[in-house]
Amino acid sequence: MLLNFWSRIVVLSFQRRGIFQFLMFLNSNLLKTLSCFGLILFSLNVAAQQTDSLKTHTLTLTQVSGRVVDALTGKPLPYISVTFSGSSYGTYTDKLGKFTLKAPGLFSQITFSYVGYQSITKTIKSGEINELEIRLRSSQTQLKEVSVTTGKKQRYRNKGNPAVSLIQQIINHKDENRMESSDYLQYDQYERIGLSFFHLSQKFINGRFFSKYKFLLDTTQKINGQTQTALPVYFSEKLSQNYFRKNPEKSIQVLNAQKQINIIKFVDTVGLDIYLNRLYGNNLDLYSNNIFIITNQFLSPIANHAPDFYKFFITDTIKTAKGKLVEVSFTPRNKGDLLFEGKLLVTLDGHYAVAGCELNVNKQININFMRSLKIRLDFVQDPGGRYYLSKSDVTADFGISRTKGLGVIGERTVVYTNYKLNAPQPEAFYNGKALQIAENVNRADTSYWTTHRTDTLSGQQAQIYGKISKLEKMPSFKRTMWIASTLTGGFADFGAVQIGPINSFFAFSSQEGLRFQGGGRTTPKFNKSIYLEGYGGIGTKDKQLKYDLITYLSLNKTAPYRFPNDYFKVSYLYDVDVPGHSFSINNRQAALSSFQTGATNYWLYSTIFRLDYVKDFENHFSYDVIFKNWNQQPAAKLVYELNNADNTIIHNLTTSELGVHLRYAPHEQILQGTQDRHTIYSKYPIMELMVNHGFKGFMNGSYAYTNFGVNIFKRFYFSQLGYSDVTLMGGYLTGKVPFPLLNISSANQSLAYDLNAYNRMTYLEFVSDHYVGLNFTQSFNGFFLNKIPLIEHLKWREYLTFKILYGGLRNENNPLYSNDLYKFPTGTKGSNGTYALGNVPYTEAGAGVGNIFKILRIDVIKRFSYLDHPGIAPYAVKFSFNPDF
Repeated sequence: MLLNFWSRIVVLSFQRRGIFQFLMFLNSNLLKTLSCFGLILFSLNVAAQQTDSLKTHTLTLTQVSGRVVDALTGKPLPYISVTFSGSSYGTYTDKLGKFTLKAPGLFSQITFSYVGYQSITKTIKSGEINELEIRLRSSQTQLKEVSVTTGKKQRYRNKGNPAVSLIQQIINHKDENRMESSDYLQYDQYERIGLSFFHLSQKFINGRFFSKYKFLLDTTQKINGQTQTALPVYFSEKLSQNYFRKNPEKSIQVLNAQKQINIIKFVDTVGLDIYLNRLYGNNLDLYSNNIFIITNQFLSPIANHAPDFYKFFITDTIKTAKGKLVEVSFTPRNKGDLLFEGKLLVTLDGHYAVAGCELNVNKQININFMRSLKIRLDFVQDPGGRYYLSKSDVTADFGISRTKGLGVIGERTVVYTNYKLNAPQPEAFYNGKALQIAENVNRADTSYWTTHRTDTLSGQQAQIYGKISKLEKMPSFKRTMWIASTLTGGFADFGAVQIGPINSFFAFSSQEGLRFQGGGRTTPKFNKSIYLEGYGGIGTKDKQLKYDLITYLSLNKTAPYRFPNDYFKVSYLYDVDVPGHSFSINNRQAALSSFQTGATNYWLYSTIFRLDYVKDFENHFSYDVIFKNWNQQPAAKLVYELNNADNTIIHNLTTSELGVHLRYAPHEQILQGTQDRHTIYSKYPIMELMVNHGFKGFMNGSYAYTNFGVNIFKRFYFSQLGYSDVTLMGGYLTGKVPFPLLNISSANQSLAYDLNAYNRMTYLEFVSDHYVGLNFTQSFNGFFLNKIPLIEHLKWREYLTFKILYGGLRNENNPLYSNDLYKFPTGTKGSNGTYALGNVPYTEAGAGVGNIFKILRIDVIKRFSYLDHPGIAPYAVKFSFNPDF
């Protein structure tokens, strides 16, 4: 899992110069070594945002430790509920039946319970340490079904299957059994998530490099039933209150306390927490049709159409003091699909509620790097007879190899207590924000957590805060962290100044040849309100010095690359780029983008003075007010030639424009890198509106015009059929302008596939003053390829893409019909031409196969229109690297 997260950070940081892609071509053994080294670097870097308080407090603690076994077989019993009677303090036994429960207060009784076993309450010594050995007896159990089979394997059928009939009853009663079925709902939540490396080699553990860090190791962690030596790298605890109103629907979470440590300090801690919670199931609602976990949608075993994808079997019935329960086991019909296997405990009281649930996955599932996934959901019955979720446990471990080598394991535990039904808050309360954070939310004091934590930490978990505090003070650790931060973040930190980005030191293009570049920026240690940034570069072919000088004035004393922004920015740039690419070739180019299909003949040298004011709001609405003075100088085969009688050559084109950029991304979650922020895609849309007005005569501006643009992106999830990414765009320009100021359609002639560009269009091929477009990508997550014999084990994934662009050019902006405009570049065998979008829309479509070797995607793209343009080939093959789950 962390390999994927680390890969994303490295790819996002290095994709512009292709270091990650270069690594992909290394031999497999070296790749594994480098990947493991990358994971180890993470483990040796820390963000101890909160540390244990050194203050001591006198507390009376009652502690009970011991083991729970089956009274008949003597086998250890995992997941047994252990609670101090009459309190909210509790825990569960581990996979070996062991437990430790301690809490402040004088408790005299402890209760052990689990569905299918007789509950036991034991008397203990208050305020002391107790040791117990508990033997639980099974409740009276009777077998629901006895089947007689012949030697032939019987075909599974839904028709006449009592298990399917029972599942249908659960489906029919879902609405009444959901927690949200009440008009108002309130509960407290304790959340804990931890991340550790395991299967560390003895050579590494005993080596000179790691010897000084051995105190960090946890030698008691149970992973897949075995005791493993693990290295904790992240640990977080949170306490919150949750409120739900049914009509109109509103959910509010009040975060009262949090405490976390993060060894991978150079990764955004807040973003990592968001990512891990999404990865390990931020909201495990069994009653929803789909459960979002491991960055994918899994179909719930009680989804409306679950019988079409699962096989169900009644495996047992259990009599309890509160009634009879039925155990239903289930397994996927196709083992490669995103489905669970496991069992449900269902009530037979007419409500058909789920009283317990275990979810696992099989080894053939189409998820990369994942070795195992285990989910346990425990429910408690309230006085009204309903069952509500009381605890969820998710454990998943990952590795480059599915069976051996370095691994990463994550565990997320959430305990739900103090349910209150139909106890509404004042009406004004529900007008508040969905997430509300208490003033003193960062609680480092150990005594606070001992008092308020509703679950018990293991001995090693309780020590982790102190260990990290010790680690932070070690000079050798600080040096290691600096190296790792430089490699992954792209900037070498020297305190008040950072040098970088290192991934831009070298580049290549047909215009510049080999380009050398150096740059840097200041940090909050220089000044919390004023930030300086810039670079300088030169090409071996054009021998021209390029540069960008930037000054920020931060009004909220936040660095401009952190959220939220509130700053003024002044910049002055001189650089070279392809028309319509906004300097993406030189400053933001991936390795494969250096290799082009067809000639890149058109270049611009630009001098830009720019003044911005940028403001972000907590609801992820933002605006950017921009003034830009831009001087363009055409280069290579690009010529600005007037269509007058003298065919006048224009060497410089200057515009002065004022613009407003509005952006709204409701419920957006982000990862904050060292240079950019990256959206974690969800079901919510991202909407942008741009308006730019050009002023003629102001600061040598040559033209007056107004340009409107809109862009709307949304991801649609389709459960087993994957997801669709849809982008709608449009633009309209008023005024008479030459073609460099028209809307230049985004083209891509590189070998790399570009999600946002037209991959069979040539640079500067199409211009327009009004257009609408649709980009569509469907990812099937291997739904079809998983079912084809001979290749199903490869776990490839299917992609379909379709892009259409429709627009036009008014006669006043077309040099064929209007004077005093620049002639369009003419297409020849040696160069591509420029054309106006006509009545026929530009269309292209593609089919791709991804997850090749877990990282490679190959797309075949076909262009359907304007095939008569010079140098156009209808087909192309594009590549992209995307390590993902």
